[in-house]
Amino acid sequence: MDIFLKYLIVFAVGGTICLLAQILIIRTRMTSARILVLFELIGVFLQAVTLFEPIKNFANAGITIPIIGFGASLAKGVIEGVKKFGILGIFNGGLTSTAAGITAAVGFAYFFALIFRSHSKKS
Repeated sequence: MDIFLKYLIVFAVGGTICLLAQILIIRTRMTSARILVLFELIGVFLQAVTLFEPIKNFANAGITIPIIGFGASLAKGVIEGVKKFGILGIFNGGLTSTAAGITAAVGFAYFFALIFRSHSKKS
């Protein structure tokens, strides 16, 4: 029963994030790109004010898998990079901490571009 509760929490938190994004899409004129940047900045903010870790301990993948988790990873990498390399850590810290995710995204995009034929949507 304990594992069921964990999955329920993950689903509820991740679903709530998606619900908020959908509300922004429906009720505002914000594009999906702007919503993506907004959620990434929310992740950066939560990491900067040290609220991301307590939320992550509660929600696990519900907060780390959406783009909010990517923003928090970037911020955490920059913070660690600055501690280690000084001001130059701003430039390499975020990329170092998110390199695996970025590499996977580029690799999968290339793989699917080889398999499928892309085309523009007809309006």
